Amino acid sequence: MVQQVFSLLSVEILTAVLGMALLIFGLLVPRNQSRGIGYITTIGLAGIFLSTLAYSGVNETFLNGMYLIDPYSTFFKQLFLVAAILVSIASQGMVQKLGYNQGEFFSLLVFATLGMMVLAGAGDLVTLYMGLELMTISFCILACFKKQDAKSSEAGIKYIILGAMSSAILLYGLSLLYGVTRTTVIGEIATVLGNAAPTPLMLLGMVFLAAGFAFKISAVPFHMWSPDIYEGAPTPVTAFLAVASKAAGFAVLLRVFMIAFPQMQAYWGMLVVMLSVLTIVLGNLVAIPQTNIKRLLAYSSISQAGYLLLGLVAFSSLGVGAILFHSLLYVFANMAAFMVVIAFGNSTGSDEIRDYTGLARRSPLLAAVLLFAMLSLAGIPPLAGFVSKFYLFTSIIEKGYVWLALVGVLMSMVSVYYYLLVAKVMYLGEPPAGAKPIEVPAGFQVALLVSIAIVFAFGIYPAPLTELAMNVAHVFFPF
Repeated sequence: MVQQVFSLLSVEILTAVLGMALLIFGLLVPRNQSRGIGYITTIGLAGIFLSTLAYSGVNETFLNGMYLIDPYSTFFKQLFLVAAILVSIASQGMVQKLGYNQGEFFSLLVFATLGMMVLAGAGDLVTLYMGLELMTISFCILACFKKQDAKSSEAGIKYIILGAMSSAILLYGLSLLYGVTRTTVIGEIATVLGNAAPTPLMLLGMVFLAAGFAFKISAVPFHMWSPDIYEGAPTPVTAFLAVASKAAGFAVLLRVFMIAFPQMQAYWGMLVVMLSVLTIVLGNLVAIPQTNIKRLLAYSSISQAGYLLLGLVAFSSLGVGAILFHSLLYVFANMAAFMVVIAFGNSTGSDEIRDYTGLARRSPLLAAVLLFAMLSLAGIPPLAGFVSKFYLFTSIIEKGYVWLALVGVLMSMVSVYYYLLVAKVMYLGEPPAGAKPIEVPAGFQVALLVSIAIVFAFGIYPAPLTELAMNVAHVFFPF
């Protein structure tokens, strides 16, 4: 039995071992020879990703339902690992330039990934909270890692304060849920509640849970932390927050609401509809006047959370499959955009959109990748973002929410406008006098090209990923 548990938990154990090893390497390796820590991180994460392939089709529950190894958790573990690999590649130049605590940075990156994995596999409220706190604490430190940068320090402090507040709200909701049901196992909560009418205490606990999760996914009106922290944190950390942290929030949100509260969908469904509309509209409209590329991508990320919530509104296998499809493609599109921002920032030290003037002449690769990544986020064919949004809109139209789909389409058109404002600066403006070409390391170029190639590939031929996403969605809708 013990051997089986260790076998099923091998991905999490390997991730924890890698995180500890990186921390030790950082202490033992001389500072002038510490560049290799980034390469070890990338190789180690790639090896762990390959180990997850052995769990295809595995569906096990153990530790009395506290932890789940199923296609759903495996899908999200692979998503988190892909994002972590891309971030580790993108971080190496920045961390080398900082010149300190490289082992700690990459170790925290791995431990944040481990926290996300625990969230995705949590079958128990206590396990859920442990994974959430491991992820949050790691991000708090990473956000203020540039200790001599006032904006980075401010970002870390804000994340700690607001993260503590959201964790308290979520924990209070979890305690109310336990008080009503007398169980912490998510799968048993629905059984205890049965088909009885929900009590006011149950509804209050559900609202607190929704508020806590909404903070983690940056849904309006719980988005207040995102723009400032995204702008102040080191750009690779911002990318990881925008991509993997959001996906982790959705992983646990779906698990709890789809399994614990299916009979209460009439109550939380309208709440999710309101959150979705507010998030889509505000995220896209407030992105228009932004002059900082990281803040623009922050509000774009907020709007993407609103689109993903549409799949939860649908409450169907197509809706869940659309969330999974969009989440994975969002990793590659958004990481491609942020890697361009990282490369540009490493070269120029600026994140202002006006400084991207003439980027197409200074680095045609960076300009092209950023353009295609933003067009995919906007949902323009033949890029993968179009397919994922099509699935999301189709799922809610099938449930009769035609007006909600129209709001989504209209706001997607708005997003095209502010994305093209950046493209206009890059392609129609003249670079500053004396501006030098931006050099992009070979490994960085490969990561950029692979990311954007995947966005194109699944936009033109989405069938394999669509089939995978729909098969995983059967965890919630087996028939």
